[in-house]
Amino acid sequence: MTPTITVLDGDQTGQELLIEALRVLAPDVTGVPVMFEHFDLSLENRRKTKNRVVHEAAAAMKQTGLGLKAATITPAVKGDVGSPNAILRDEVNGTVIVRTGRRIPGVRPAGGAYAPISVVRMAVGDAYGAEESRQGDGLDEVAFRTERITRRHCHAVAEFSFRHARKLGVKVFGGPKFTVSPIYEGMLKEEMDAAAQRYPDVTYEPQLIDATYALLLINGGDGMVIPALNRDGDCLSDFVLQMFGSIAGAESLLLSFDENWEPAVVMAEAPHGTAPSLEGKNIANPMAMILAGGALLRYIDHRNAHRAARAIYESVFEAVHRGVSTPDLGGSCTTTEFTEEVIRRVKSKLEVWEALGN
Repeated sequence: MTPTITVLDGDQTGQELLIEALRVLAPDVTGVPVMFEHFDLSLENRRKTKNRVVHEAAAAMKQTGLGLKAATITPAVKGDVGSPNAILRDEVNGTVIVRTGRRIPGVRPAGGAYAPISVVRMAVGDAYGAEESRQGDGLDEVAFRTERITRRHCHAVAEFSFRHARKLGVKVFGGPKFTVSPIYEGMLKEEMDAAAQRYPDVTYEPQLIDATYALLLINGGDGMVIPALNRDGDCLSDFVLQMFGSIAGAESLLLSFDENWEPAVVMAEAPHGTAPSLEGKNIANPMAMILAGGALLRYIDHRNAHRAARAIYESVFEAVHRGVSTPDLGGSCTTTEFTEEVIRRVKSKLEVWEALGN
């Protein structure tokens, strides 16, 4: 059966970059027979359908198991359609968000960032969606917030972190502030410790969240996977990506899991926004969106899929290394020209590997 990728069209430059990523994923480029089913998640259509299209897209992703999403506009006006991400996350039971910072050729990283660093963030609960209230007046006014996490979600973050670290051959590093919050944040630490027992071959270096930030700045260049609660992971992933000098070399993955903790739904997107100032200029950097497409191939059961994913990743970074890049990275290529260079390199790699019997 031919795999189908649920394509979630978006807004402004986000949509333009999605189109570039789909060019790279075309079967005549990758050798992977995939079909694309589109859902228009532009702000205009979300308003027109009162978010019905978002629910339809989520249902489709649950069927296909694969989603590729463009950046979308979240209106600031209360009572408007809001962000589609919250709806999608809830309906596909998205549990973990993974963002990986990588060194980009020619871009100077901060601190000792050298090898890839993945932040595995709890995608639900914690400070997001917490119940809030205030009591009192003036300087005696008090604000309250009731947060919530579950053992299941903590287990998912820990389990995926150790599996991911084993696959990458790196260590699991960091953790929550369990010394201050042994009941609440301690739940994630308990699951991390238990996962370390299940995966004794994975190096485990637990740290408090504040120490994690500090030690990242003096990192000796080690690759690592960092499990985190929702709020911590949100802040930490922005920090880690910027350590590498640009978010252009990172994709973002939302995952839900089956009863065996294997990915059931994977939705890939770029971590950046819609960049309205770049719309229509053909100069925006498509790297992150192309990498998001490449990441999806790793979750497709086809003999050519993993090889094509590797070809995409290598081609993107080799192109930049050879001086082919968009203006944000100091180059002079247009968006289209960069994509065409990636496509040329992907085709060349796959043809050579095939000839070598690899």
